Amino acid sequence: MACSGEEVTDEESGEESNSMNLMEFSDEILLHILRYIPVSDLVLNVQRVCRKLSVLSLDKSLTHTVILHKNYQVDKGKVKQLIREIGIEIHELNMAGCYWVPGITIDQVTRCKNLMKLNLSGCHLTSLRLSKMLSALQHLRSLAIDVNPGFDASHLSSECKATLSRVLELKQTLYTPSYGVVPCCTSLEKLLLYFEILDRSREGLIISGQLMVGESNVPHYQNLRVFYARLAPGPVNQEVVRLYLAVLSDRTPEKLHAFLISAPGGFAQSCAVKNLLDSMARNVTLDTLQLPRSWMNGSSLLQLLKFSNHVYFSFSRCSLSGSQLVQRVLNGGKDLRSLVSLNLSGCVHCLSPDSLLRKAEDDIDSSIVETLVASCCHLKHLNLSAAHHHSSEGMGKHLCQLLGHLKGLLSLALPVCAVADVSITTTDKPTVQPVANVASQGFGKKVRIGVQTYSRNCLEQGNSKPPSSVFWTLLESLPFLEKLELIGSSFSSAMPRNEPAIRNSLPPCSRAQLVGDAEMAAIGQLAFLQSLTLAQLPNVLTGSGLISIGVQCQRLRTLSLANIGLMGKVMYISALMDMLKQCKCLQDLRLEQPYFSANAQFFQALSHCSSLQRLCIISRSGTLQSDAVMSFMASCLEVIMCHMFTGESLTVCRNLQHSLIRSFQADRPALNVVVFPLLHEDLTDVIRDVPMMHLDEITLFKSRVAEEPPNLWW
Repeated sequence: MACSGEEVTDEESGEESNSMNLMEFSDEILLHILRYIPVSDLVLNVQRVCRKLSVLSLDKSLTHTVILHKNYQVDKGKVKQLIREIGIEIHELNMAGCYWVPGITIDQVTRCKNLMKLNLSGCHLTSLRLSKMLSALQHLRSLAIDVNPGFDASHLSSECKATLSRVLELKQTLYTPSYGVVPCCTSLEKLLLYFEILDRSREGLIISGQLMVGESNVPHYQNLRVFYARLAPGPVNQEVVRLYLAVLSDRTPEKLHAFLISAPGGFAQSCAVKNLLDSMARNVTLDTLQLPRSWMNGSSLLQLLKFSNHVYFSFSRCSLSGSQLVQRVLNGGKDLRSLVSLNLSGCVHCLSPDSLLRKAEDDIDSSIVETLVASCCHLKHLNLSAAHHHSSEGMGKHLCQLLGHLKGLLSLALPVCAVADVSITTTDKPTVQPVANVASQGFGKKVRIGVQTYSRNCLEQGNSKPPSSVFWTLLESLPFLEKLELIGSSFSSAMPRNEPAIRNSLPPCSRAQLVGDAEMAAIGQLAFLQSLTLAQLPNVLTGSGLISIGVQCQRLRTLSLANIGLMGKVMYISALMDMLKQCKCLQDLRLEQPYFSANAQFFQALSHCSSLQRLCIISRSGTLQSDAVMSFMASCLEVIMCHMFTGESLTVCRNLQHSLIRSFQADRPALNVVVFPLLHEDLTDVIRDVPMMHLDEITLFKSRVAEEPPNLWW
């Protein structure tokens, strides 16, 4: 019956009878649909819709695993309610990075009696709270925690130690010199250690990395299969990791198949380390390897170690030559189809036969790349950044053309100069005139200095393949690429790790001058692209290629732009704003650019990114408009991280930070705001208070392709 009394036509009644209610789907189909909804939403919202969804939302297949990681809207009340309703059903609980959830709420995890996997990295956890929690979780087999100053293993109860004795996987982030709970984990098969110990306390006291030898009490590594250690800069981290390795050197686990140590800068070997490596060469066969560059350089270690079923290799920053790469890593070109991930970041000579007489800017040897591509045909992750990989003008021998044969690549990192096409003559490339010359071209049309114009139909122009574009051909060959990094070979971020933000940036490679807007537009081909990093592209004039990326790469989640175009002028701001209006799925934006003006126009464009959660702006001599920031935060309700390091005064920064926290903290429990002068002497003290999840993932710049082995942690 029509509500208005009008007759219903046969066509309309047919459409009504053919329509299908969602609740008419089978339970199997509905369960499949519900798997895409976070468990917290299922339990707290969806199950209240109707009786059928109430039953399905609590199905064991959906409540078995609960992931609260990056679920920024979950506050302490929702966590309590969630655990109260389905705690007994949860077998895997991931609360990594839930820094806003108070410790008293985390105590509720004791209700999850059947937990087998628990990730509390980045959560507030004392030794007493951990003891109480683990005493109730007798089925636990996988654990991730932080060890903060004040941790005392003597507070752990016998019941807690009994649970730890059955743990097979442990991930431990150390903020203080300690063995943590490792001595209690007597059955470990996988040990992941993240060393984030600062050299000085908040009071300025020097921290010692010395630990009591007797405290280690770890003769229990015989079952260890995976050992991973990642060190932040600083000698104290090296000092502590040596103590862990000394225990390993006494009795090297025969089942060890993955051994990885990631350490920045120099890391000298100790006698214990040499003994460990010698023992590994005799007793173990590895499929995953990463060592500090000082351990590899000039060493015959690669000849001694045995490998099988290769999965992941990282030789980042090592002086590995092309002949060593082919003979010792690629087994002379033998089948390495099992190799999934390869990190050659900073290996300046890895694509040349030797490193004795070669300059860093000399052309690469294409035969080495051909061997790499043929041997590792199933590579999914490849990092060749932080080096000069210049191709010669030989037909079909360009690095981009050869890498195009790796059809299965999901992530790729390249130096900007590596994608330059030297076969294109200078007449084929658009000429770049200095700004001073452009401004003095006589009595023609006036040109506004610092404001570049671009054609509004640049998207149509960008879709047509430029002649002889090797970079376009490469991306055309990698349709499933999800992560792309183009980083200048001499790029250095102005954002420090543990040192002042005063750095003299090196000039870009001369070949990078051949890479500009056309190459940027080529990225728009990547329909599955989720993460994009572009750093030190000096020849980008208008940034028009950004619009192609924004329109066509609709799955883009993470965008990092640094030092694009001329350093004294932000030439691409107009194109960037047009791009941002298209990025409906963008969640993380990092923008590092000197003299950048974070004004009302920029934030108005950014407000179109309705999914944005984290924003980081780093700009030496840059400015910001406080009112524009406040309006932006008020309109973008999903934003929970706002980091801005500019040239504004300390007073302006503090006032804005206090206003943001006062206005939005109550409605956004996960809100993390840092507004601070980039060149202020206290910046390092401010950074240490940033949650590690944000600091590591977005605030600090680094190449993230093949950074760690795939599926290192669950």
